[in-house]
Amino acid sequence: MRTSRWWPDLLALAGFVAISVALANGVFLGVDQAVADWAFAHQPAPAYWTARVLNYLGQGGQVLTPIALILTGILVYRTRSVRAVLPFAAAFVLTYLTIGPAKVFFDRAAPRFAGPEKTVLFNPHADGGLAMSYPSGHMGNVLVWYAVFAILITALLNRPLTRREWILLRVAPVVIVFGTTVYLGYHWITDSIAGVLLGVVLARLLTRIPFDRIPLPDLRGWSRPAGLALRRRSRLGGPA
Repeated sequence: MRTSRWWPDLLALAGFVAISVALANGVFLGVDQAVADWAFAHQPAPAYWTARVLNYLGQGGQVLTPIALILTGILVYRTRSVRAVLPFAAAFVLTYLTIGPAKVFFDRAAPRFAGPEKTVLFNPHADGGLAMSYPSGHMGNVLVWYAVFAILITALLNRPLTRREWILLRVAPVVIVFGTTVYLGYHWITDSIAGVLLGVVLARLLTRIPFDRIPLPDLRGWSRPAGLALRRRSRLGGPA
């Protein structure tokens, strides 16, 4: 699961900065509004409720965190190692210190906000839950927490993920949540793009952490490796 190349991280971070600067200067606001208007005008009940259900794949507190806790608990039980908790702890700290503060700082209203200037960043009229749209927490969560799932499942299976498993865990949820989040009007399309870029940086940072080699006290045997250092097979195209 280790990540070796730094250029994708730097490229994603540069993209996040670029789109933030562009939005702050009024670029892409018309695109955001046009996409949101189209989505709101094309929501028959079957499509709307299907999207609502699928969007739960990106719900951090309600879905992703509990699943990560369950997988962590199983790995702790099997390995008798406190290291099994480290991926969950690292993901929680990373998302808490980055995505949340960014949403508060940029102060952008969501598409469903009824007040004025709702497409702009640093909106003085926006407040409450509909004032934290940028970047999309859905997309940041789906990138980070499914990376945690991949790390934990790899350790539990004691083998690298196959190509199909990797796509199901790391690619499919991103595509589904991106589409449903924009379609439902939870976020502007640029919110979701920014969330993906930030999530890529955080997820790749997470996979760089050598959890099984972090110095820990003896802890009466509970500091043993937990099988968190497996790599994907080379036929999958190298490290993620």
